[in-house]
Amino acid sequence: MGFTDLVNDAGLTVLNSWLSTRSYITGHQPSQADVTTFKALKESPQVAKYPHAFRWYKHVSSYQSEFSSLPGDPSKAYTTYGPEVSQVTINPKDAPEKEAEDDDDDLFGSDDEEEDPEVVRKREENLAAYKKKKEGKTKPAAKSIVTLDVKPWDDETDMKELEANVLKIEMDGLVWGKGGLIPVGFGIKKFQINVVVEDEKVSIDDLQAKIEEDEDHVQSTDVAAMQKL
Repeated sequence: MGFTDLVNDAGLTVLNSWLSTRSYITGHQPSQADVTTFKALKESPQVAKYPHAFRWYKHVSSYQSEFSSLPGDPSKAYTTYGPEVSQVTINPKDAPEKEAEDDDDDLFGSDDEEEDPEVVRKREENLAAYKKKKEGKTKPAAKSIVTLDVKPWDDETDMKELEANVLKIEMDGLVWGKGGLIPVGFGIKKFQINVVVEDEKVSIDDLQAKIEEDEDHVQSTDVAAMQKL
């Protein structure tokens, strides 16, 4: 199980895929899992080929001075983290071909044999009724409330401009909530804000990447808390 050699395309592809839905290797805060994986990379992943891995690498690098104090077991190898073997296909041509679907999978019968016209008619009526009933049910969109920490470079960063640039970001399914400045020490304050997102429309990783595009003001972002609504 776990990541493979992170100096080749196959290993970086697995890492990038793993981080497409995560801010950290494990959990919701930086840990020794991130440190170990970070050190296994010889250099920053290419942003064009591995955007999620690049975003993670850039973010974790801001914690280098704190690596030794981050939680977790530093003795674990990076290969102990990541997807299970069954979830990864390094070379797609080695994956087993999908078998043709059997006629037995047809829950509404098969046309291979002659059937009573009345039976066919009744089955089609039932199928049409089932589809109509299913289409009539509209599930409410799944939403989450997320608390984001937006960290500036230093105490001289214009926090009003930083906040304004964050709130300029618009995405379908994104609603900004209350925000404010939180002291973190040495005169530095971080901007913390709540946001409600529709899970199917908004990727938190993509949102963080958009915020971090403001490189003049933003050093990094963190997910401080997340809760399903």
